[in-house]
Amino acid sequence: MRSKRNLNTSDKKDDLQKRKESNLVEIEKRIEEAATQKRKESNLVEIEKRIEEAETSSDDFPFVSDFEDSENDDDETLTGDEGSSDESGSQESDLSVSEDEDAVQSSDDDEDDDNAASPHGDKDSVEDDNDSTVSKADEHDNDGVEDNTGGSDDSREVVEESDSSEDEVAPRNTIGDVPLKWYKDEEHIGYDLSGKKIKKKEKKSKLDSFLARTDDSKSWRKIIDEYNDEEVELTKEEINLIRRMMDSKAPHADFDPYPSYIDWFTWDGAKHPLSNAPEPKRRFIPSKWDAKKVVKYVRAIRSGQIKLDDKPKEEPKFYDLWGEASSAGRQGLAYIPAPKPKLPGHEESYNPSLEYIPTQEEINAYQLMFEEDRPKFIPKQYTSLRSVPAYEKAVQETFDRCLDLYLCPRVHKKRINIDPESLKPKLPSPRNLKPYPTTCYLEYRGHKGPVVTISAESTGQWLASGSKDGTVRIWEVETGRCLQIWDIGEPINEVEWNPELPVLAVAAGQDVFILKTSCGSDEHQKKIEDLLHVQPQVEADDSDTNESIVNWLPADTHGGIRLKHFKTVTKVEWHRKGDYLSTLMPSGESRSVLVHQLSKKLTQRIPFKTKGIHVSSAFHPTRSMFFAATKKDVRVYDLLKQKLVKKLEPGVREISSLAIHPGGDNAIVGSKDGKLCWFDMDLSSKPYKVLRCHGKDITSVAYHRSYPLFVSSSDDCTAYVFHGMVYSDLNQNPLIVPLEILRGHSSFDGRGVMDCKFHPRQPWLFTAGADSLIKLYCH
Repeated sequence: MRSKRNLNTSDKKDDLQKRKESNLVEIEKRIEEAATQKRKESNLVEIEKRIEEAETSSDDFPFVSDFEDSENDDDETLTGDEGSSDESGSQESDLSVSEDEDAVQSSDDDEDDDNAASPHGDKDSVEDDNDSTVSKADEHDNDGVEDNTGGSDDSREVVEESDSSEDEVAPRNTIGDVPLKWYKDEEHIGYDLSGKKIKKKEKKSKLDSFLARTDDSKSWRKIIDEYNDEEVELTKEEINLIRRMMDSKAPHADFDPYPSYIDWFTWDGAKHPLSNAPEPKRRFIPSKWDAKKVVKYVRAIRSGQIKLDDKPKEEPKFYDLWGEASSAGRQGLAYIPAPKPKLPGHEESYNPSLEYIPTQEEINAYQLMFEEDRPKFIPKQYTSLRSVPAYEKAVQETFDRCLDLYLCPRVHKKRINIDPESLKPKLPSPRNLKPYPTTCYLEYRGHKGPVVTISAESTGQWLASGSKDGTVRIWEVETGRCLQIWDIGEPINEVEWNPELPVLAVAAGQDVFILKTSCGSDEHQKKIEDLLHVQPQVEADDSDTNESIVNWLPADTHGGIRLKHFKTVTKVEWHRKGDYLSTLMPSGESRSVLVHQLSKKLTQRIPFKTKGIHVSSAFHPTRSMFFAATKKDVRVYDLLKQKLVKKLEPGVREISSLAIHPGGDNAIVGSKDGKLCWFDMDLSSKPYKVLRCHGKDITSVAYHRSYPLFVSSSDDCTAYVFHGMVYSDLNQNPLIVPLEILRGHSSFDGRGVMDCKFHPRQPWLFTAGADSLIKLYCH
């Protein structure tokens, strides 16, 4: 019986426990439904009130953003109230459940007591007790519901906001402190607790994001959290905090960075100082560490490590706005300003002075000039500025300017401050280089036309000259007396004395005359007659080739030999031994240079292929070499080996004359552009010195046989005398010093000094001019 009773009581307890749990679930559901219904009604009422207030006061609020912010704030408060109500409702439900559990516990205790007191109690009494307990619990639950619904507003005001922060929320990303670029090309970003991939959110396109920003007025508050792959909206407090931090202020507005000082010590009534110790001795003794520091500074000043006199450079307050040095302080890449165009002058004026306006003859002369030498602007005169037409070359000049700026490179040129005097070569004074010709001593008059050529006899006693009037004259040098005259009948091109005998070679037209003169002793005259005798059978014995080149004929009229050539002869040159004679025919092509042997009466051409038009020729003074000058270069041939030895390239427009130094290792070349080139043949085939001394064509150049002098004559009616010392030491370059400019001839038909020759023994100079005069300059 006892065991059966115990089973009945345990079954009753189980049934009672199940009923309690079901009652608790139903109570919680009722409480939640009542609370949500109450909140919905209150929220609807408040929203309607605010909408009405907004409609009535829309005119007073011109800015919609303020109204939206206020509405957002209201929404935030509403959500906060809902959260507080939820929290209060849950608290009350917990209280009601605890009270029910206490009531059930008390009923269980009473029932046990009853069962213990009356072991024979029946089942009905237990059921009645359970019903009463359940009814009490129901009443208590209803009371709790009424309290919850009725006091929702009070609980919303009392409950404070939660102190929880976003840092306490577990991050969505579970990869840790791994760089996000590792997952850049992946579709997931980490793994969850179950090991599944956390998919990335699909990113919006730029168009969708733009449309979303335009539709959403709060888009400026939203930021993307790349770590958690979320879009976060900033609150007002967070925005204010960010703004304060950007303004370098404290993040919180209630923080005072400069609080007032609070003196925690009370000085009132203090009778004694904080410390009454006597002054230490170290305060009255100089510091040894300060002394060491002073000594260190003194040594640094003496050694120059510390400079006290250097003052910082003061930058100028004013600068040249239009100066070229404005780009000096420019940083970054090297910037070179474009050169400024030339400013207009008086000739560009619309009403220039008469001196700037060219005449019609000058304008016609401009048309004959080269285009690069022609003036680009011709001044004109107008009555007023309104009558000035448009500049016809404006577009072209602007286009050329743009081309220059675009195509022409610009570089910085460092200006070096050098004294111009230091750049001049240190030359000896002309006073120390005397003697040399300086003044005109004598004039030889008698020719009626321009004197084209002159030649001094080897003894220096006689002078021969040839003119375009067709005459050849022999002059006595010291007296100026005309000794002998030959009338050739054609313009004379060249005269040249034989270096061994008083025999004169004259080139006129296509003939070369070898004339015997009355100069010299009787022995010389007899030797000359035997040398100049031409046998009648010589012409017949010659080969066909010699007949076609030149004919040796007696000159009965003038007394001598006549060499008949097939072209005009312009140059005659004797060999140093006096037996060979070279003639030059510029239009003779391959036979333009011929060599004649006077003793055998033979003629041959040089065994070399010549190129170009020859203008001059010369024998080497000591060796068996021959110089042939064309318009562009000078070729040196070896007559024994019959080959080309050297080619001298002066680099001038056109060669006009040639002279060989008596030593044979140097030469000078004159050109038609006024340049005089000195060649050191042992040094190079290029000019050692180029002297730009004359303004017009150089007609002749010559070396002195014994003095270190050389001269050049030009059509500008001047003759330049130079000192040209050639040293025997090959390591020392020749010394060239300009000495004197000789003037005195007048221009005739655009020609000036036609020829110049030195006296063979004295430092004298002979010049022949187009004014039919021959002048002798002495020292």
